[in-house]
Amino acid sequence: MQLPDRELLAHRRAAVLSRIADALANAPAACAPVALAPADCAPVALAPALLAVSKTFPAEAVLALAAGGQRDFGENYVQEALAKIAACDAAAPHLGLRWHFIGPIQSNKTRAIAEHFHWVHSVDRLRIAERLSAQRPASRGPLQCCIQVNISGEASKSGVEPGELLPLVRAASELPGLRLRGLMVIPEAVADPAAQRIPFARLRKLLRETNLQLRPDQAMDTLSMGMSGDLEAAVIEGASWLRIGSAIFGARSTGTGP
Repeated sequence: MQLPDRELLAHRRAAVLSRIADALANAPAACAPVALAPADCAPVALAPALLAVSKTFPAEAVLALAAGGQRDFGENYVQEALAKIAACDAAAPHLGLRWHFIGPIQSNKTRAIAEHFHWVHSVDRLRIAERLSAQRPASRGPLQCCIQVNISGEASKSGVEPGELLPLVRAASELPGLRLRGLMVIPEAVADPAAQRIPFARLRKLLRETNLQLRPDQAMDTLSMGMSGDLEAAVIEGASWLRIGSAIFGARSTGTGP
């Protein structure tokens, strides 16, 4: 296996951070193209956090990127992730890497997710939330989580429908092993920058409208949205986490993804 090029990974990560900075700088001027009321313009004062999506790439690539300062890594496949987490912890326990599960969640995988991850971005039904909460070790504290929303109603996408979100949020926010932080979306891929912003704007408005119907202690503060091809649109619309894979690690040998 060819070892990852640490310098190349660092260069790509720096390029992504530069794209984020440019999007933040341009965000106030870019607020107009999407048909929103002035009060709906996204809060863009804070830079979103960068989640490096390392699925299908080896632990050596994670460690090479971590050497340049990256600490948060996203994984889609539980068994692959467990081996990677163990290898990274054994090789560099001092780095304190944080692991995020971002893929579809099967019931028989919830214990492994609850025991080994810091965040999960893809909760889409109450039964999964209940299992994650019950199986979360008390010593690790509450599992930070986001609910995945199928904002465009695509049959091929996981996620709760917007109209069914509030009951799930209310129930999940009461689970002792979870800390419900916000919402996640994987929109349909489009090339037009203005069109890219529409589902992100919808998710932001949905979070705000949902918060208005919750107790103050239940309020959510996180939007997990934006990948390599649409990160600028997500930044403009107030993303908290950007899930970036190919722009950092390069193209994957099979399939597509962040």
